[in-house]
Amino acid sequence: MATMRCKSLFSSVALTSFMLAGIAPVAEAASTEDSEIRLLRAEMSQMRRDMQQQIITLKHQLAKSDVATKGRASQTAGHGRTLHVADGAYDPNIQFGEQQPIKKIAPLSGIGTPPSDRGDTMSWKDFKAATAKDEEVQIGGMQIGFPKGRFTVSSEDGAYGFSVGLAFHEDFGSFIGMSNPGAGGKKGDFDSFTENARRIRIPFTFRYKDWVANVTPDLGAGGVDGDTTNQGLYEANLNYTGLHNTILTVGYFQPRVTEEDSESSNDFEMMERPVITDLVRKIAAGDARFSFGGLHYEKRWWIAAYFTGQSFGGRSSSSGANTALVDSQTGGTFRAAGRPFVSKDIDLHVGVSAISAFKVAQNGSGRTYSFADQPEVNLTTTNLLGSGTIPNVASVWSAGPELGLRWKKLLLKGEYYHIGVTRGDAATTPAQNHNASFEGYYGSANYTLMGQGRQYNIKEGAFGAPGVEHEFDPSRGFWGALEVSGRYSVTNFKDVAAGVGNGNKQTVWSGGLNWYPNRHFRFMVDFNHFMTSGGGGGATTYNIYGRHGNSLAARVQAAF
Repeated sequence: MATMRCKSLFSSVALTSFMLAGIAPVAEAASTEDSEIRLLRAEMSQMRRDMQQQIITLKHQLAKSDVATKGRASQTAGHGRTLHVADGAYDPNIQFGEQQPIKKIAPLSGIGTPPSDRGDTMSWKDFKAATAKDEEVQIGGMQIGFPKGRFTVSSEDGAYGFSVGLAFHEDFGSFIGMSNPGAGGKKGDFDSFTENARRIRIPFTFRYKDWVANVTPDLGAGGVDGDTTNQGLYEANLNYTGLHNTILTVGYFQPRVTEEDSESSNDFEMMERPVITDLVRKIAAGDARFSFGGLHYEKRWWIAAYFTGQSFGGRSSSSGANTALVDSQTGGTFRAAGRPFVSKDIDLHVGVSAISAFKVAQNGSGRTYSFADQPEVNLTTTNLLGSGTIPNVASVWSAGPELGLRWKKLLLKGEYYHIGVTRGDAATTPAQNHNASFEGYYGSANYTLMGQGRQYNIKEGAFGAPGVEHEFDPSRGFWGALEVSGRYSVTNFKDVAAGVGNGNKQTVWSGGLNWYPNRHFRFMVDFNHFMTSGGGGGATTYNIYGRHGNSLAARVQAAF
């Protein structure tokens, strides 16, 4: 239609030019001195110049229309290349069919590492750079695309932005070879087959320039599938990113402490963190913890500190005369990490993490604290490991070193943490005046069989997932990324001198295989062998004499 309108318009322009050319000689023959004729000649000359400029502009517009049509056809064929013709002055009333969205095609988005499991907080500068690199469509001054694999709508200058993601983890598996609980003991929740919607996070990110708000509900059950008390909020915070490589945060947030906790759950080597790092982070951090602080990163170092309060729902989750909170907790976290040696094949990570509950929350029973956790698989409600309830607690703290070494596609990591419990002034027995000490550690090894080996993420101060270099496509011999992992962890919560003689010790051997057909999906299989000594505080009915057993579990993961 655009070509037919152009032909019609060219015919009208040519006829008008011919008529004007015929008038000129007649007027010239009448009287060369007549002022009206001179004025008419000047007007005709201006009209010729206008007509010539209009013809040039129409040619430019016709060329652009033809190129756009050919460009769309070539993009449909998979070429993805668009040519541009310089604009000239033109009449805005002249239209060449409907406006088409401007498309910019980037390489396949399935290549790379998984998107984060949380709101993607980046500076305005980084946001514009990420948007410019990835696939996008421009419609009416708005850009729609998938920077870093996450659906995003933004203004043309990137000042306004909105993105929505997904972190979906569905676990299922069984417990095998569980030992007998012994006389007077209970079997516990160790089913031959069970399932759990571990995480269903939907990160919403709202942006205006360097101001970013993240709201991430989590519909996953955490530990008990379908238990509505575990379904709620992962984060809701306000961030400022206008300072160089710095993020300042206030609101419900997951402060980064320990190397394992700094990784996105979409990047974990195993399905769950080691027990010791999971319990350390919960002292004054963990998911949806009220936080105020910030982090700063460079290529070779990373540092963060936060003041923290109660977790989301912490004041209302307890009820009853002796469990309802009467005074909330306050605490803080600190973490520093560095890379003293970096090369193409070698990446050395060292760090230190510290966390403290300066003032433990108080309920009707006073200020108490307890540690308990599952055997590194969230398919049971039974805790075999624990300290029992520790009374007369003033504060709880933990600190320890981090170490990681990557050599080509091999990654070795380890962390050690000492936990201290400082007693208050409300002791009822001599043992309750003694400070308690616990400890735990882990070591892990990971090797990438296919794909790019795990690389260091400078914005998290931790190692990330392996990179998918070619999406899964058997017809072309591409299989995505594949890695194998192994881990050994020990946690000890027994301190007789401090009156925590009922605490116990747990050891877990783990092995796992992870396959990434593309950056958005992952399939995991983990095998755990765990051994727990007798005790464990409130778990004594399940673990009077000590228990051991195995778990075989799998996870399907979607990350956008």
